[in-house]
Order: sequence, then structure tokens, then C-alpha cells
Amino acid sequence: MYRLARTGGSPELLRRLARRAEGWAGIVDGDGTVLQAVAGNVRWPGHEAAGIAARAARELTARGAGSYTLDTDECAALLLPLDRTPGDRGPVLALVAPKPLPGGLSTLMADAVMPLALSWASESVERKRRRVDLAESRGREAVLHLLMTGQLSIAHQVAGALRPKLPDPVRVCVVECSGGQRDEVARICTDASGGRTWIVRCPVYARHLILIVPADEEAGAEGPESGRTLGLAVAGLVDDCVVGVSEEVRLPDTATAYQQAFHALAVARGLPGRHARFGAAAEPALVVGAAGARWADALLAPLLAHLPRRSQDPGCQELSATVASWLAFSSHATQHLKIHRNTLAARVKFVGELLGLDLNRVADQAAVDLALRIRATPALHRPHPGGPAVSEDLDTILSAPGVQDWAAQQLRTLTQAGPMGEDTLRTWLRCEAQLSPAAAELGISVPGARKRLTRLEALLCRSLLQTPSARYDLWLAFRAVDLAA
Repeated sequence: MYRLARTGGSPELLRRLARRAEGWAGIVDGDGTVLQAVAGNVRWPGHEAAGIAARAARELTARGAGSYTLDTDECAALLLPLDRTPGDRGPVLALVAPKPLPGGLSTLMADAVMPLALSWASESVERKRRRVDLAESRGREAVLHLLMTGQLSIAHQVAGALRPKLPDPVRVCVVECSGGQRDEVARICTDASGGRTWIVRCPVYARHLILIVPADEEAGAEGPESGRTLGLAVAGLVDDCVVGVSEEVRLPDTATAYQQAFHALAVARGLPGRHARFGAAAEPALVVGAAGARWADALLAPLLAHLPRRSQDPGCQELSATVASWLAFSSHATQHLKIHRNTLAARVKFVGELLGLDLNRVADQAAVDLALRIRATPALHRPHPGGPAVSEDLDTILSAPGVQDWAAQQLRTLTQAGPMGEDTLRTWLRCEAQLSPAAAELGISVPGARKRLTRLEALLCRSLLQTPSARYDLWLAFRAVDLAA
């Protein structure tokens, strides 16, 4: 029995008892709830046996007995407490077997009680530890979601119960691990940073870890424990591990830093060192000026003014967060927001109807994405209430000198790929960022189109095929260049 307990734990012990009795064996609590059960005979009606065991457990608790036997016309239920005092509601070993009972069954149960109690206690501790770990992981994920949506004060409140304290300013690292290595890589990251890095298991990509690293340590410390070399240290310590690192940002701009780190990750996959830093690039929301802020307010006005008809319907803030997550993660937003795919599709369709846009088109997606980013930036150019009527449209915003300079900077490196690179990107965007139609229009295979875009990812230092993607910035840049021409 003790050998079975060491090798197979409580399931193997119960299986042994159920086979010996040719019946049903399980662990139930004092209220009759079945905690674990095994049937030793497929012909045995397991639900009936569980009902008999539950009834016997309740009678055992009511009587406060040290053991109990319940006889029926066809079977008998034998119950022994697992190391508890009479009268409490602790776990009970229950065995339900058809009559006549095999010889020595009661002795076998008595021999199994002690190893089963030890196995059950250790397994209960492990289950509690896993629940605590899951609760902490979900708490960190919730803090990340709050940071991504700009709810900084609530994020600090939730993060107050966890370690370490949220740093500010920060850099964000995205670590891509091999399958099944994420927990081990998280431990390595914790050791390498001395416990000063905020580590979150990505809710969208099962192989990603998101690290929020204090920027002051990154700038001032040296050695593998410093934030400056954390990405390099992790890439060096873990085989097949790829790391992308963002620029230094303030904590409210965590969402921007995450997208930067994700773009750097796409570049790092093609580098021998498996590590890349995000190159400096202007944010379009910072160059649109007051005219862009007025345009964003006007475009999003129907969404921001929306009032749900029913209390259970999402309001404007939840709809804005949903469409922002969908624009960033596409269908993976279901894991990010923890909602069903039908709910996601219905909300996105509703937002499109509110705004009068077709959100299946990259052009309209880029417009909404830019407007949401403008709304999320600090109010440096926020128009004054009661200002002049809004007359700007997106083409007017993209024709402004600052945006023209930004577009030229975005596309400058594309000249290294020649006309074929620009033609591939324009065709891909014109085909709504779908590979199959783009490959057909280019006259090449789908794998060939994917290889072209992968090479352009390394050239542009941006992710294209995986979300978050640079498709919206590229569409805006191409549109601005076409307007100038």
C-alpha cells in the first residue's frame, strides 16, 4: 500500500481497492460530496454507488461514529474516516461493493487508510499551492490588463498585494519560450533580476512571458542581475528563447511599450543572439496635433456617447477596450478579454455600426486604431471645449507636415527592399492583410508571400504577420505618401 501511495498516490490506492471489491471506491466529505472516485467494474452503476456512499457519509457524520456500514439489498457501503476525530466533516474512505463481499475487504480498507490519508493530505497541499499560484498569475494578468487600458490607479491598488512594486519608468520585454518551458523561464527571469522585475504570463500567447523592468536599474546597474542585461541573460541562459525589448516609457504607456517589445521580438527571431531592442520610431498619435485630436474625438463620439439599453450590456468604456484589444490581437482578443468569440464578434460589429465603419477593412481599422491611440495619449493637444466645429477628415490629418515627415521616416528603410518590397506590402494591405488573396494577386504561392513578409519584418523591425502588427501604421504611412504625391 505504501509503495502504491509513493508511485501513484490516492488514485492508484482507490483503483486497487475498487478492483479488489469489484465495485466503487472513493473519498467523500462529511456532507456526502464525492471528492475523488474510481470504479473497478465497468458494469457497476457508478452514479448509484456514489449516491449510496454520500448517504452513508452523512449518516456517519450525524452519528459521530468511527466507522460505518450501510447495507442495501444488492450491495454494501463500508466507510472509514481518514485520520480524523469522530463527528467532524473531514474526508472519508468509502467502498461500495456488491454482495457477497469478498473476504478480507475490511482488513484491506484498514491497511489502506493510513497511506491514503498521507497521500490525500500531500495532494491537498499541492492543490492549494496550485490554486494560490493560479490566483497570483491571474492577479498579475489583471494588473497588466489594467495597465494596457490606462487604469493606472486601480492597477496600483491590485498590485499592492503582489511583489514587486510596479516600477516607473519601465521597459517591457517579451520573452518567447519553447513549449512547456514558460514556468522554468519565469523562475530564471526572477533569479536573473533579483526579484525586481514584474513577470506576467501572457494571456494571449501561451509561449510568451511579459517582463516589466525598472528603467533606472536598466540604465545604471551592471551584471546579469541588472535590467540592462536581463534580456541578454535570459537569451543566453535558455536555449531557443527569443527576447524583444522596448524603449524606456512611463508606466501609463505600458501598452505602447508592449507593442514595441513585440515588434522587437519579430526582429530577434532572425538574429543569432535571439535578442533585439526596439529602434526609435515616432508615434503617429504624437504628431497629429490639435487637428488630429479633434478628428479623433469626432470619429469616436458615437462610441463615447453610447449608453447601454440594459444594465448587463457593455458600456462605452468596455466597448472601447474590446475594440482596442481586437485591433491589437485580432481573434486572440478572446484570451485577452476572457470572453467568447461570438461575444467578441458581436461587440466589434456593434462598434462598427456605431461609428458607421466597416471594421473588416484595414483602412477603417487603421482609422479607429489611430483615433484610440490619440485618445490614449496625454492631453498635450487636446482641443478646448466649445472650440470651432470639426471639419477635418483623415486625409486632412495625414496631409499635415508633421504626419508627412512621420510617414517618410516609416517607409525610409523600405527602399532597401526595392520596388518588390513596396509592391508586396501595398498588395497585402489592399487585400485586407490576407495572405491567400495577396499571393494570388502577386502571382506567387502563399508560402512565398509569407517569406517575403517575413523578410520585410526584419527590414522594417516590425511584426507584420503576428499581432500586434504594424499594418495600421504602414497603411497610414502609404496613404500619407500617396496624398503628398
